[in-house]
Amino acid sequence: MAYTEVLLTRPVEKLGAEGEQVRVKAGYARNFLLPRNIAIPLNRANRKQVEALRKARRIREERELSAANELAERLRVARPAIAVKTGEGGRMYGAVTALHVHEKLTEAGIEIDRRRVHLPAPIKELGRHAATVRVHPEVSVEVEFEIVSENAIVDSEEAPEDS
Repeated sequence: MAYTEVLLTRPVEKLGAEGEQVRVKAGYARNFLLPRNIAIPLNRANRKQVEALRKARRIREERELSAANELAERLRVARPAIAVKTGEGGRMYGAVTALHVHEKLTEAGIEIDRRRVHLPAPIKELGRHAATVRVHPEVSVEVEFEIVSENAIVDSEEAPEDS
């Protein structure tokens, strides 16, 4: 297999960030990266662009990190409540998942990707719980939320009997 070295002009997932010098298969570079101006061939003339791209990358990463920290602060103060249907004795029907938490955060005006909200397991009981939101590769925050009953909780002993 023939390989070639290219200089990335934009970040490519699972390959690298802009300004990085990467070694890729020649066909991938020739057929995908170069025609889309995602990368440029690495030669003496292009090596001068490396510093400019690295500086732009550093500025972009600082801006993204500060935006992530601001979002993390908004998430720390958010305390969404998720109302669920319950049966006898306060037992939940179904479970609360990360998708439910994401929906409540979106309703609260906090826009994040749903894949960034993580729960260790679906939650099947009422009360206070926490989810981890990975806002940025360097910033993650615990979001506390409460699961409450949508209807009144009736104990099995107090339930009216049909006679």
